Amino acid sequence: MKLLIIEDDKYLSETIKETTKEMFEAEQAFDGEEGLYLAEQNIFDCIILDIMLPNMNGYEVLQELRKNQIKTPVIMLTAKDGIDDKIQGFKVGADDYLVKPFHREELLLRLEAIVRRAGGDLKEHVISFKELKMNLKNKTAYIGDETVKLNGKQFDLLEYLINNKNTILTKEQIFDRIWGFESDTSTTVVEVYCSNVRKSLKKFGYDQYIKTFRGLGYMLIENGEGNV
Repeated sequence: MKLLIIEDDKYLSETIKETTKEMFEAEQAFDGEEGLYLAEQNIFDCIILDIMLPNMNGYEVLQELRKNQIKTPVIMLTAKDGIDDKIQGFKVGADDYLVKPFHREELLLRLEAIVRRAGGDLKEHVISFKELKMNLKNKTAYIGDETVKLNGKQFDLLEYLINNKNTILTKEQIFDRIWGFESDTSTTVVEVYCSNVRKSLKKFGYDQYIKTFRGLGYMLIENGEGNV
């Protein structure tokens, strides 16, 4: 899973990255404008957002994200503990609020709650879709007692689809998420990997849940409608 940390205190940002490394692959931004640019790629599972930031404050960043229909869960991070600050944060679209200084366990509990809402389990490192379960720690997937054979990026792709079920993911989003902004390959690789994931799921009948939107992208759906 991918976490975006928007925090100008580099020591605190590194501490958060280290604290969450077992569950998340983290990217960091150290000012509001950079954080907004990364968050607008819409490839993250969660964002930790400080309020007091250079260039744009956290409220402005979050307001812009929600205006642009970026619905990634956001935990706001601030040294302020006044009720007015919390109200403002929730009004612009925050999902949770954490006051500095905070304990490592409190941060993990709040992240766990957000992941759980999306159908995952932070403590067990497991996400699921119907009978399909994916262990994010040891990169294994299984349906019932049988293993689903997936290579590294196939696993990452299926994980991304599950975490965003019933939402269309464009080829560009998938590419940026799995291969990265600076990859020298092209977005056509997404089609190849989606095809391979379908082949791995076909024997279980789960290929029907990955729907293709031609010229746009893919979506994991609750009710199988084939791959057209």
